[in-house]
Amino acid sequence: MTVSPDLPEIWRERVRSEWCDYNEHLNMAYYILIFDHATDAFYESVGLDEAYRRASNCSTFSVESHTNYLAEVRDGDEVFCTTQLLDYDAKRFHYFHRMYHAGQGYLAATTELMGVHVDMTARRVVPMSAELQAAFGNVLDVHSRLPAPEQKGRVIGIRRR
Repeated sequence: MTVSPDLPEIWRERVRSEWCDYNEHLNMAYYILIFDHATDAFYESVGLDEAYRRASNCSTFSVESHTNYLAEVRDGDEVFCTTQLLDYDAKRFHYFHRMYHAGQGYLAATTELMGVHVDMTARRVVPMSAELQAAFGNVLDVHSRLPAPEQKGRVIGIRRR
C-alpha cells in the first residue's frame, strides 16, 4: 500500500538507533512514541495546543488505542504520519494515524485512538469549547469524505476457518 494523496503529512521523524530492538527494527514502544508525536501535532492543528491547555486548564487523555504493525522500519529510516479524524462529539475524538516509510512510501503501521477532553483540576471528562468543537467539525467535514481506514475497528483474535 502506498501513501494516500488525500491526507497531508502531519508528523515526520527519523528512527533512532536506541529505539531499535534485538530484531534490528523499531521496537513497538517507539511506534507508539512516534504516533504520540503525531497526536500532539494533530491536536495543535485543531487548537488543542499548549496555550489552550494553559488558558482553559483542560487537556486530553487517550482512553483506547489499537495498533497494527504492518511492515518493518529500521535504524535511520525516516517515517511520516497522516491523521484522519473519524468522529467526535462534545467530549471525545476518534482518530486514526498511518505511519509510512518516507523513502519507500509503504504503510508501516497504523493506530486507532479515542481521546477525551479533560478538566485538569477535576480530573473529569468535560465538553470542549464551542471553538474546538467547530475546529473538529471542520476537519471531519473533509475527512468524512475519505474512505474508512482498512484497519479501523479491528478486533484481536485468532480467526478459525
